[in-house]
Amino acid sequence: MNMNEIMERLNEVFRDVFDDKRLVVDEYTTADDIEDWDSLEHINLIAAVEQEFKMKFKMKEVSGMKNVGEMAEIVRERAKR
Repeated sequence: MNMNEIMERLNEVFRDVFDDKRLVVDEYTTADDIEDWDSLEHINLIAAVEQEFKMKFKMKEVSGMKNVGEMAEIVRERAKR
């Protein structure tokens, strides 16, 4: 799976979680860029991404993510396994 495919799927997850079909995220998107992205929505988002990609993030990965690009990179690395 390449980064473009991951980002396309992440965009769909973000649209579903934040209930905004017009939402577009890129590798630099952070919680500050999305009005409704608070700590509760972050948990929902992580769960939705894990479900979409059939994987589980480690706690240190979740707490260390600075932007969507880092999330996508973790997904890409896991997809290699």
